[in-house]
Amino acid sequence: MRGIDFLWVGLGGGLGSLLRWQAGKLVGRRFSLPSWAATLVINVTGAFVIAYISALLAMGWEERYGSFVASFVLTGIIGGYTTFSTMQLDALEMAGGRPSILPAAYLLGSAAAGLAAAAAGVALARW
Repeated sequence: MRGIDFLWVGLGGGLGSLLRWQAGKLVGRRFSLPSWAATLVINVTGAFVIAYISALLAMGWEERYGSFVASFVLTGIIGGYTTFSTMQLDALEMAGGRPSILPAAYLLGSAAAGLAAAAAGVALARW
């Protein structure tokens, strides 16, 4: 990787994180959803967008480094926008310190919804 790639990833990651912060607030307020639902919406839409752009540009895994689109958009913005760690915290908070199937269902449902969104993004790009 070149030095400029670090700059693009950092700038994109900052923008993506700000976008996630605003999207989470907007989704939560607009639709009166709990924070875990906003996180789910963010992660699913992010999965769709990254898959769509990757398929549209025919970018394979080996091409995800070194270009402006890969560094700034895919790794930076979309990587900063989606949030695995918040999803994990949401699941822990759902449990509330007691045994519950709800956190496991949330995590599995999030993964399934993300995969479905990514598949839809690829299908749309190829269409």
